[in-house]
Amino acid sequence: MGEREKLFRKGIADIKAYVPGKPMEDVMREFGLTEVVKLASNENPLGPSPKAVAAMKEALDSVNYYPDGACLALTQKLASKVNIDPDAIIFANGEDNIISLISKTFLNEGEEMIMADPSFSSFEISARAMGAKVVKVPVRTDFTTDLDAILEAMTEKTKLVFLCNPNNPTGTISTSSEVESFLNQLPDRVVVILDEAYKEFVDDPDYPEGLDYVRAGHNVIVSRTFSKVYGLAGIRVGYAIGHPQFIGGMKRIREAFATNRLAQIAALAALDDDEFLEKVIASNREGREYLYAEFERLGLPYVKSETNFMLVDTKKDIQQVFLDLQRHGIIVRPAHIWDMPTWARVSVGTREENEKFIRALEQVLA
Repeated sequence: MGEREKLFRKGIADIKAYVPGKPMEDVMREFGLTEVVKLASNENPLGPSPKAVAAMKEALDSVNYYPDGACLALTQKLASKVNIDPDAIIFANGEDNIISLISKTFLNEGEEMIMADPSFSSFEISARAMGAKVVKVPVRTDFTTDLDAILEAMTEKTKLVFLCNPNNPTGTISTSSEVESFLNQLPDRVVVILDEAYKEFVDDPDYPEGLDYVRAGHNVIVSRTFSKVYGLAGIRVGYAIGHPQFIGGMKRIREAFATNRLAQIAALAALDDDEFLEKVIASNREGREYLYAEFERLGLPYVKSETNFMLVDTKKDIQQVFLDLQRHGIIVRPAHIWDMPTWARVSVGTREENEKFIRALEQVLA
């Protein structure tokens, strides 16, 4: 530990920082490429919502003004769309900001947060920053989240449970019956966060509607994002829905202007872009089926996914495969960071991008 790190809040120096997917610009520069396919960060390959882009272009001349700190227009529109009390909604600078706000609002030093392993690392980072203990519960052999084991891991110090559903990086879901049974066994002192960033991509009819649990009065907060299906990852719009008292606490510590002006305008327009939404979902569904078939042809184990990404076992050192794929202009997410040394997480691209990836993967594995 460096001398200045000793001045940090207790535990900060021990936190492993989040490392995002490798940027395309870095790969182009390192390997002298002019074109790169990025399948590492679960971004929307069809681009952003056209209605959102048009709305932002019209609003560019107004960026000298501060945004509406309360996100009033966006909150009211979303509340109407999902039939929920506007006081039960909070917007922030992406879902990562929502996760941070939740940990800041609920976790005291020494309390415990439980999460699946592997799952989204921002859960752990935000909890450790508040001095909480992070308890990781391994997923089952079929890569689904083990809710029974999470119940068994609880102690009198458990305060939060982050349940990523569908889970990142596994792509699997917890079903309605599993989640309902889990919630009914929880003590009142525990708050469950249902991270539904990939909700729109789910096809399984047994997938639960998180807002139903909020309406039923459970200690549940649902977090969602405009980054994935709406293609607005670059402008950062995330939100949470929960009991107004929970949301009120989060609003007390939210930054004054957490969601920027263009982000609010884009999200407002995106909520009306059902045509784009349906196009993205259909393209993703087709892409998943194509990749499943190709992985089977290549004899590579994979995990069926309810998201816009999937795990695949390359049967080779993934760090070397990751490097070799970059030479072919393909970026994936190496899963050794989740202690899966031969696996990769691959985002679903366009048909052309998926085919380029498979051709490159064949060459690399050969």
